[in-house]
Amino acid sequence: MTGSEVPPSFRLAYVPGVTPAKWVRTWNERFPDVPLTLHSVTAAEAPDVLRDGGADAGFVRLPVDRTVLSAIPLYTETTVVVVPKDHVVSAVDEVTAEDLADEVVFHPLDDVLDWERPPGQPAFERPATTADAVELVAAGVGLLVVPQSLARLHHRKDLTYRPLVDAPQSSVALSWPEDATTDLVEDFIGVVRGRTVNSTRGRTTSQSPAATEQPKRKRPEAAGASRRQSGAGGRSARSGSGSGGAKGAKGAKSPRRGKPRRRS
Repeated sequence: MTGSEVPPSFRLAYVPGVTPAKWVRTWNERFPDVPLTLHSVTAAEAPDVLRDGGADAGFVRLPVDRTVLSAIPLYTETTVVVVPKDHVVSAVDEVTAEDLADEVVFHPLDDVLDWERPPGQPAFERPATTADAVELVAAGVGLLVVPQSLARLHHRKDLTYRPLVDAPQSSVALSWPEDATTDLVEDFIGVVRGRTVNSTRGRTTSQSPAATEQPKRKRPEAAGASRRQSGAGGRSARSGSGSGGAKGAKGAKSPRRGKPRRRS
Protein backbone atom coordinates (compact mmCIF):
# COMPACT_ATOMS: atom_id res chain seq x y z
CA MET A 1 0.00 0.00 0.00
CA THR A 2 3.03 2.25 0.30
CA GLY A 3 3.10 4.80 -2.48
CA SER A 4 -0.52 4.26 -3.46
CA GLU A 5 -2.55 7.34 -4.30
CA VAL A 6 -5.62 5.84 -2.62
CA PRO A 7 -5.43 6.17 1.19
CA PRO A 8 -5.81 2.88 3.10
CA SER A 9 -9.18 1.97 4.56
CA PHE A 10 -10.67 -1.05 6.30
CA ARG A 11 -14.07 -2.54 5.43
CA LEU A 12 -15.76 -4.54 8.15
CA ALA A 13 -18.88 -6.64 7.59
CA TYR A 14 -21.11 -7.77 10.46
CA VAL A 15 -24.22 -9.90 10.77
CA PRO A 16 -27.40 -9.06 12.72
CA GLY A 17 -26.99 -9.45 16.45
CA VAL A 18 -23.30 -8.52 16.49
CA THR A 19 -22.43 -5.11 17.95
CA PRO A 20 -18.97 -4.09 16.69
CA ALA A 21 -19.01 -0.64 18.34
CA LYS A 22 -16.32 -1.31 20.97
CA TRP A 23 -13.86 -2.68 18.40
CA VAL A 24 -14.58 0.16 15.99
CA ARG A 25 -13.93 2.67 18.77
CA THR A 26 -10.58 1.06 19.60
CA TRP A 27 -9.65 1.01 15.90
CA ASN A 28 -10.45 4.71 15.47
CA GLU A 29 -8.33 5.58 18.50
CA ARG A 30 -5.40 3.43 17.42
CA PHE A 31 -5.48 4.02 13.65
CA PRO A 32 -7.02 7.48 13.11
CA ASP A 33 -5.55 7.71 9.59
CA VAL A 34 -7.22 4.50 8.41
CA PRO A 35 -11.02 4.94 8.23
CA LEU A 36 -13.12 1.90 9.07
CA THR A 37 -16.42 1.45 7.23
CA LEU A 38 -19.16 -0.90 8.44
CA HIS A 39 -21.24 -3.11 6.15
CA SER A 40 -24.35 -4.80 7.55
CA VAL A 41 -25.00 -8.16 5.87
CA THR A 42 -27.25 -11.12 6.57
CA ALA A 43 -25.78 -14.27 8.05
CA ALA A 44 -26.31 -16.06 4.73
CA GLU A 45 -24.65 -13.27 2.72
CA ALA A 46 -21.58 -12.82 4.94
CA PRO A 47 -19.37 -15.65 3.57
CA ASP A 48 -19.94 -14.59 -0.06
CA VAL A 49 -19.24 -10.93 0.76
CA LEU A 50 -15.87 -11.91 2.25
CA ARG A 51 -15.06 -14.40 -0.49
CA ASP A 52 -15.84 -11.87 -3.24
CA GLY A 53 -13.79 -9.08 -1.67
CA GLY A 54 -16.74 -6.97 -0.54
CA ALA A 55 -15.15 -6.59 2.89
CA ASP A 56 -11.69 -7.08 4.36
CA ALA A 57 -13.02 -8.99 7.38
CA GLY A 58 -16.32 -9.62 9.08
CA PHE A 59 -18.14 -10.87 12.14
CA VAL A 60 -19.97 -13.98 10.95
CA ARG A 61 -21.90 -16.90 12.33
CA LEU A 62 -20.22 -20.28 12.20
CA PRO A 63 -19.76 -22.53 10.38
CA VAL A 64 -17.89 -21.08 7.40
CA ASP A 65 -15.91 -22.77 4.65
CA ARG A 66 -12.46 -23.10 6.25
CA THR A 67 -10.87 -23.98 2.92
CA VAL A 68 -11.50 -20.40 1.79
CA LEU A 69 -12.03 -18.35 4.94
CA SER A 70 -9.98 -18.07 8.11
CA ALA A 71 -11.98 -17.69 11.31
CA ILE A 72 -11.31 -16.93 14.96
CA PRO A 73 -14.25 -18.08 17.15
CA LEU A 74 -15.17 -15.36 19.64
CA TYR A 75 -18.19 -16.49 21.66
CA THR A 76 -21.21 -18.79 21.69
CA GLU A 77 -24.63 -17.34 22.37
CA THR A 78 -27.39 -18.50 24.66
CA THR A 79 -30.45 -19.70 22.75
CA VAL A 80 -33.76 -18.25 23.93
CA VAL A 81 -37.46 -18.56 23.17
CA VAL A 82 -39.30 -15.29 22.47
CA VAL A 83 -42.82 -15.14 23.91
CA PRO A 84 -45.52 -12.55 24.71
CA LYS A 85 -45.12 -11.09 28.19
CA ASP A 86 -48.37 -12.67 29.36
CA HIS A 87 -47.41 -16.16 28.12
CA VAL A 88 -47.03 -18.96 30.68
CA VAL A 89 -43.35 -19.35 29.72
CA SER A 90 -42.63 -15.88 31.12
CA ALA A 91 -43.32 -17.23 34.63
CA VAL A 92 -40.29 -19.57 34.62
CA ASP A 93 -36.52 -19.00 34.49
CA GLU A 94 -35.80 -21.42 31.64
CA VAL A 95 -37.58 -23.94 29.43
CA THR A 96 -36.84 -27.15 27.53
CA ALA A 97 -37.86 -28.25 24.07
CA GLU A 98 -40.41 -30.59 25.67
CA ASP A 99 -42.10 -27.58 27.30
CA LEU A 100 -42.77 -26.22 23.79
CA ALA A 101 -44.21 -29.46 22.40
CA ASP A 102 -47.75 -28.07 22.07
CA GLU A 103 -46.73 -24.58 20.93
CA VAL A 104 -46.46 -23.26 17.38
CA VAL A 105 -42.79 -22.37 16.93
CA PHE A 106 -41.81 -20.30 13.90
CA HIS A 107 -38.84 -21.33 11.78
CA PRO A 108 -37.91 -18.28 9.66
CA LEU A 109 -36.04 -18.74 6.41
CA ASP A 110 -33.08 -16.76 7.75
CA ASP A 111 -32.79 -18.93 10.88
CA VAL A 112 -29.17 -19.24 12.11
CA LEU A 113 -29.62 -22.27 14.38
CA ASP A 114 -28.58 -25.65 13.05
CA TRP A 115 -31.82 -27.49 13.82
CA GLU A 116 -32.31 -31.12 13.02
CA ARG A 117 -35.93 -30.43 13.84
CA PRO A 118 -37.17 -27.27 15.60
CA PRO A 119 -39.24 -27.87 18.76
CA GLY A 120 -42.99 -27.47 18.95
CA GLN A 121 -45.50 -27.55 16.12
CA PRO A 122 -44.53 -26.09 12.72
CA ALA A 123 -46.40 -23.05 11.47
CA PHE A 124 -48.47 -23.27 8.30
CA GLU A 125 -45.86 -21.17 6.51
CA ARG A 126 -42.27 -20.22 7.34
CA PRO A 127 -41.76 -16.45 7.86
CA ALA A 128 -39.29 -14.87 5.44
CA THR A 129 -37.21 -13.18 8.15
CA THR A 130 -36.67 -13.22 11.89
CA ALA A 131 -38.18 -9.73 12.05
CA ASP A 132 -41.38 -11.08 10.43
CA ALA A 133 -41.47 -13.93 12.93
CA VAL A 134 -41.16 -11.50 15.84
CA GLU A 135 -44.21 -9.61 14.56
CA LEU A 136 -46.17 -12.86 14.51
CA VAL A 137 -45.11 -13.65 18.08
CA ALA A 138 -46.35 -10.21 19.13
CA ALA A 139 -49.66 -11.02 17.45
CA GLY A 140 -49.98 -14.10 19.66
CA VAL A 141 -49.77 -16.56 16.77
CA GLY A 142 -46.75 -18.55 17.97
CA LEU A 143 -43.28 -18.49 19.53
CA LEU A 144 -39.77 -18.03 18.16
CA VAL A 145 -36.40 -19.54 19.11
CA VAL A 146 -33.29 -17.45 18.33
CA PRO A 147 -29.84 -16.54 19.69
CA GLN A 148 -30.16 -14.07 22.55
CA SER A 149 -28.58 -11.21 20.58
CA LEU A 150 -31.35 -11.44 17.97
CA ALA A 151 -33.99 -11.39 20.69
CA ARG A 152 -32.39 -8.18 21.96
CA LEU A 153 -32.08 -6.74 18.47
CA HIS A 154 -35.82 -7.19 17.85
CA HIS A 155 -36.86 -6.21 21.37
CA ARG A 156 -40.45 -5.10 21.93
CA LYS A 157 -42.09 -3.94 25.14
CA ASP A 158 -44.82 -6.54 24.77
CA LEU A 159 -42.37 -9.45 24.37
CA THR A 160 -39.86 -11.21 26.59
CA TYR A 161 -37.61 -14.25 26.31
CA ARG A 162 -36.31 -17.17 28.36
CA PRO A 163 -33.29 -19.49 27.86
CA LEU A 164 -33.99 -22.75 26.02
CA VAL A 165 -31.58 -25.17 27.65
CA ASP A 166 -31.54 -28.08 25.19
CA ALA A 167 -31.35 -26.23 21.86
CA PRO A 168 -28.46 -25.79 19.42
CA GLN A 169 -26.42 -22.62 19.86
CA SER A 170 -24.93 -20.11 17.44
CA SER A 171 -21.25 -19.10 17.58
CA VAL A 172 -19.84 -15.80 16.30
CA ALA A 173 -16.37 -15.52 14.76
CA LEU A 174 -14.11 -12.96 13.13
CA SER A 175 -13.47 -14.16 9.59
CA TRP A 176 -11.55 -13.06 6.49
CA PRO A 177 -10.36 -14.55 3.19
CA GLU A 178 -7.40 -16.80 3.91
CA ASP A 179 -5.48 -15.58 0.86
CA ALA A 180 -6.01 -11.92 1.84
CA THR A 181 -4.50 -11.75 5.31
CA THR A 182 -3.25 -8.19 4.96
CA ASP A 183 -1.47 -6.01 7.52
CA LEU A 184 -4.76 -4.23 8.21
CA VAL A 185 -6.47 -7.54 8.88
CA GLU A 186 -3.67 -8.42 11.31
CA ASP A 187 -4.17 -5.02 12.96
CA PHE A 188 -7.88 -5.67 13.41
CA ILE A 189 -7.23 -9.16 14.79
CA GLY A 190 -5.04 -7.47 17.39
CA VAL A 191 -7.86 -5.07 18.28
CA VAL A 192 -10.39 -7.89 18.68
CA ARG A 193 -8.00 -10.00 20.74
CA GLY A 194 -7.28 -7.08 23.04
CA ARG A 195 -3.62 -6.62 22.22
CA THR A 196 -2.06 -3.40 23.44
CA VAL A 197 -0.56 -0.77 21.16
CA ASN A 198 2.98 -1.95 21.91
CA SER A 199 2.32 -5.67 21.46
CA THR A 200 3.10 -7.50 18.25
CA ARG A 201 0.35 -8.24 15.75
CA GLY A 202 1.09 -11.92 15.51
CA ARG A 203 3.43 -11.61 12.55
CA THR A 204 6.58 -13.68 12.42
CA THR A 205 9.49 -11.45 13.35
CA SER A 206 13.16 -12.25 13.67
CA GLN A 207 14.71 -11.55 17.03
CA SER A 208 18.12 -9.94 17.16
CA PRO A 209 21.00 -11.96 18.67
CA ALA A 210 21.45 -9.24 21.28
CA ALA A 211 17.91 -9.78 22.52
CA THR A 212 18.37 -13.53 22.89
CA GLU A 213 21.96 -13.57 24.21
CA GLN A 214 22.15 -14.62 27.83
CA PRO A 215 24.59 -12.84 30.19
CA LYS A 216 27.78 -14.80 30.77
CA ARG A 217 28.35 -16.17 34.25
CA LYS A 218 31.59 -15.55 36.05
CA ARG A 219 33.79 -18.54 36.74
CA PRO A 220 33.91 -19.54 40.44
CA GLU A 221 37.63 -18.66 40.65
CA ALA A 222 37.02 -15.17 39.28
CA ALA A 223 34.13 -14.59 41.64
CA GLY A 224 36.22 -15.73 44.59
CA ALA A 225 39.10 -13.48 43.59
CA SER A 226 36.75 -10.53 43.29
CA ARG A 227 35.41 -11.10 46.78
CA ARG A 228 38.90 -11.40 48.28
CA GLN A 229 40.04 -8.17 46.67
CA SER A 230 36.95 -6.15 47.63
CA GLY A 231 37.16 -7.08 51.30
CA ALA A 232 33.37 -7.08 51.46
CA GLY A 233 31.83 -8.62 54.55
CA GLY A 234 34.57 -7.46 56.91
CA ARG A 235 36.94 -10.39 56.24
CA SER A 236 40.56 -9.87 57.30
CA ALA A 237 43.50 -10.99 55.20
CA ARG A 238 44.79 -14.14 56.82
CA SER A 239 46.20 -17.41 55.67
CA GLY A 240 43.74 -19.71 53.95
CA SER A 241 41.50 -16.87 52.80
CA GLY A 242 42.05 -17.80 49.15
CA SER A 243 40.52 -21.23 49.53
CA GLY A 244 37.70 -19.80 51.58
CA GLY A 245 36.90 -17.36 48.77
CA ALA A 246 36.75 -20.16 46.25
CA LYS A 247 34.31 -22.05 48.37
CA GLY A 248 32.18 -18.97 48.86
CA ALA A 249 31.66 -18.74 45.13
CA LYS A 250 29.94 -22.10 45.16
CA GLY A 251 27.21 -21.04 47.53
CA ALA A 252 23.88 -22.82 47.47
CA LYS A 253 21.42 -21.56 44.89
CA SER A 254 18.31 -19.85 46.22
CA PRO A 255 15.21 -22.01 45.80
CA ARG A 256 12.95 -21.24 42.83
CA ARG A 257 9.64 -19.82 43.80
CA GLY A 258 6.54 -20.59 41.82
CA LYS A 259 3.22 -18.84 41.81
CA PRO A 260 0.82 -20.27 44.41
CA ARG A 261 -1.63 -22.59 42.83
CA ARG A 262 -5.10 -21.13 42.77
CA ARG A 263 -7.66 -23.21 44.54
CA SER A 264 -10.53 -24.29 42.36
